Amino acid sequence: MSAKYVKDMTEGNVVSLLVKFSLPMLIGNIFQQFYNIIDSIIVGKFVSVNAFAAVGATGSLNFLFFSVCLGMSVGIGILISQYFGAKNDEYVKRTIANSVYIIAVIGVIMSALGIILARPILEIMQTPPEIIDDAVIFMQVTSAGTIGVAAYNALASILRALGDSKTPLFFLVMACIVNVILDFIFVLGFDLEVFGVALATAISQALSALGCFIFAVRKNPYFRIEKEYRRANRELIKKCIRIGVPVAVQNSMIAISCIALQCVVNGFGKNVVGAFSATNRIEQLVQQPFNSLGVALSTFAGQNMGAGKVKRVKEGYHKSFIIIAVFSVLMLIAAQLGARYIMQLFVNDEEVITLGANALRITSYFYITLGMIHITRGLLNGVGDATYAMVNGFIEVIGRVGFAPLLVNIAFIGVWGTWLTSGLTWFITGFASFIRYKQGKWEYKSLVK
Repeated sequence: MSAKYVKDMTEGNVVSLLVKFSLPMLIGNIFQQFYNIIDSIIVGKFVSVNAFAAVGATGSLNFLFFSVCLGMSVGIGILISQYFGAKNDEYVKRTIANSVYIIAVIGVIMSALGIILARPILEIMQTPPEIIDDAVIFMQVTSAGTIGVAAYNALASILRALGDSKTPLFFLVMACIVNVILDFIFVLGFDLEVFGVALATAISQALSALGCFIFAVRKNPYFRIEKEYRRANRELIKKCIRIGVPVAVQNSMIAISCIALQCVVNGFGKNVVGAFSATNRIEQLVQQPFNSLGVALSTFAGQNMGAGKVKRVKEGYHKSFIIIAVFSVLMLIAAQLGARYIMQLFVNDEEVITLGANALRITSYFYITLGMIHITRGLLNGVGDATYAMVNGFIEVIGRVGFAPLLVNIAFIGVWGTWLTSGLTWFITGFASFIRYKQGKWEYKSLVK
């Protein structure tokens, strides 16, 4: 097999491999957050504060519908990385072929559910009346594009499992550029407001999936799949589902916990919703290095687990912790000193800026535990510890659902309890993840023995 679009991570310097692998993903994730921020700035600056709050109010709900597709993509990638590490090329190809059937079915189902259930769920969430119509429009249009999200993420997960983190970056950057251009055309040119922002996002995601597929088939030898490998393989599909479903459930429960917290936020009115939306965007940007390193560690752990190199997996985890600790301290300093300036990038309203700046100062103390979640989750997913994925999701539900109503009703905490809930949830989830790692049960979870 050609080495140009694959990378064996079972040999070589651990830190160098993790950093080189995670950098393209980090750049891609930053670009992705960049165009999310552009969406927010265009809506907040050129449409209205209500429209800005409406887009932000759908974030957790969108993630809920995307999470099933993302979970299955992760499961497929984990299995492929372990077969690749075990040098079993036949089953790498068989798994890629069978992933098409899984993602096609899941993508269509989640698209339909998102469109149908958008308004009922937003009403249950007590979305403020002045923003609910825009929120429904944004939710339905982006849900229509879920199949594009599913396809791109499955392709990206497969390519990364084979050690190629650069190709998904290229098509993600392309999507970002197209998204920004379409934002200006639809919103500023045709005055389509929230509908235009959602449409730009859906189109750009579909284009990135199509481009990534064409490129992979042409350039990556593992995507040139012989006819005998294309048949549906019940055992492989079951294996992908067995790994992917717990990750999907984990993501869904995280989304549900975020929706529960959003319901509490909605009760404080549109200014708090706007501030919460802005701080969520900022925190999504802050955690991109954590997320990129976690995905890199997942691929690293999967390949090395397939090769039987457990000691090397542990070394990767320890080095990753040092990296996230250093970055967390730098982001804590930035949040404490520059919170107001950061908020001013998103909105002009003084009350929203003040609320958001103070909130950022609160959550920044918990960044290191957020990083711990990402790297530990990455390792445990990569080795195939599917059971813990669901436990992880339950812990986040318990944290957000349990802390929020308690903290906001304490007189001297009040509205700040919504952001303190996020921080404390990161803390207990990160701590529980570390305990699972130290127990060592993951060392016997190889999927390709």
